[in-house]
Amino acid sequence: MKYSGIGGQSVMEGVMMRNGKKYAVAVRRPDHEIEVKVEDNKGSLFDEKWNRVPLVRGVLSFIDSLVLGMSTLMYSASFFEDEEEESGKDKKKKDKNEEQAEPASDPKEQAKKDRAEKALMGGTLVFSVVLAVAIFMILPYYLSQLFQRFITDNANLVAIFEGILRLVIFIGYIFLISRMEDIQRVFMYHGAEHKCINCIEHGLDLTVENVRKSSKEHKRCGTSFLVFVIVISIILYLFIRVDSHAMRLVIRLLLIPVIAGLSYELIRAAGRTENRFIQLLSKPGLWMQGLTVKEPDDEMIEVGIASVEAVFDWKPFVEEVRAEEAAENSGAGQ
Repeated sequence: MKYSGIGGQSVMEGVMMRNGKKYAVAVRRPDHEIEVKVEDNKGSLFDEKWNRVPLVRGVLSFIDSLVLGMSTLMYSASFFEDEEEESGKDKKKKDKNEEQAEPASDPKEQAKKDRAEKALMGGTLVFSVVLAVAIFMILPYYLSQLFQRFITDNANLVAIFEGILRLVIFIGYIFLISRMEDIQRVFMYHGAEHKCINCIEHGLDLTVENVRKSSKEHKRCGTSFLVFVIVISIILYLFIRVDSHAMRLVIRLLLIPVIAGLSYELIRAAGRTENRFIQLLSKPGLWMQGLTVKEPDDEMIEVGIASVEAVFDWKPFVEEVRAEEAAENSGAGQ
């Protein structure tokens, strides 16, 4: 077993956990209290019907993760924007204003603000996707064409070189952003997320002490997914045999959903099976997590635990894991 069905990601000073269409965001506020928001992912494209369709479920899950990830990231960041605005006010004027009750917000103004936030989130998401495609898909292709022009006419070597460039650019990008202080804290919360899931999937009670000693690497991590995306793209792009540069780019773009779907299936299999071949394929992603997943402190672990407990009843699951392990040990001893 050892598969909880929950997944998550780190956000600004917090952790988002998702279980089915329900998700929770736990954030450590500037006053050090933990704020937890639990909601249904009403805009989700992913349901039981599509969950039975290989490849398609991976594409829909990927889109869901992007949209929900951007939404929860903006929510968590709002706590610290409010803190900065508060600290920048004139305290003398503030003391006078605090004596008066806050007027009720205008529903029309609130609706207008919500629409503006959704538009901003949508625009940011589209821009991020376009930028990612340009940097990790299109740029390596054009650089590989320079390699072909000056060094070799072997199409297979050019395709392999393109894949190596894509991998180098990806690793370089992750390495550079991992040096930023804010991103380092996000990666620490990423570690808290992984350690909480690993804790319950290995039959341990969800406590700070147990989470602390659990592994920070996880086979279903988004980092592993991206590594699968790069490796599968290298393999598939080897088979593109057209003369037109424009058509090569079009085919590469059309293959992105296929690549995402295949990568999702591999991640899904890695979380459900102990097959040696699948485990071997998971190794590069686990190694890459050395850059994107850091050891959290106890306060971060507490945030991760709050997020898990808001969407997942872990106690029956842990009891089931223990029962299965006891049965396996009993069978092995006979």
